[in-house]
Amino acid sequence: MRYVLILLALAGIAVASLALREHYRTEGDSPCSINAHWDCGTVNKSPFAMIHGIPVADIGIAGYLLLAVLAWTRSYRVMLAGTIFGVAFSLYLAHIEKDILGVWCIYCVCSLGIISLMTLLSLIASFTDRKDARAG
Repeated sequence: MRYVLILLALAGIAVASLALREHYRTEGDSPCSINAHWDCGTVNKSPFAMIHGIPVADIGIAGYLLLAVLAWTRSYRVMLAGTIFGVAFSLYLAHIEKDILGVWCIYCVCSLGIISLMTLLSLIASFTDRKDARAG
C-alpha cells in the first residue's frame, strides 16, 4: 500500500509542478487553455493562486512531499489527517474555480482526484494497520 501512496504523491508533485509552471509563465498561451471554461493560466494567475505570498502550487508540492514521507514511514493515521486536510483545501479551491472565477484548471482537478484517492487509500491503510496491530 505504501508504494501506491508514494506513487500517487509523486503524481501529485508532478501535477502541482505543472500548475506552478503556469503560475510563473510569462509568454504564450497556457497549454491547457482548452476553452472559456478550462484555462489553467487564468486560475494560476488569479489573486486566489497565492496565500500570504506563497503560490498555492508550492503548498501542494510541499504537502504531497510530506504525504510521501508519511507513506514511506507507514504513518497512515497521521497521513489520513493530512489527506483529509488536503481534500478540504482542494474542495475549497474547486469552489473558487467554479463559483468565483468560473474557470477550471485541469491540473487542479487532477490534484483533487489524486488527493481524494490518497484519502481513501490512507483510510483503508489506517484501519488495516490497526487490525494488524491488534492481531500481532
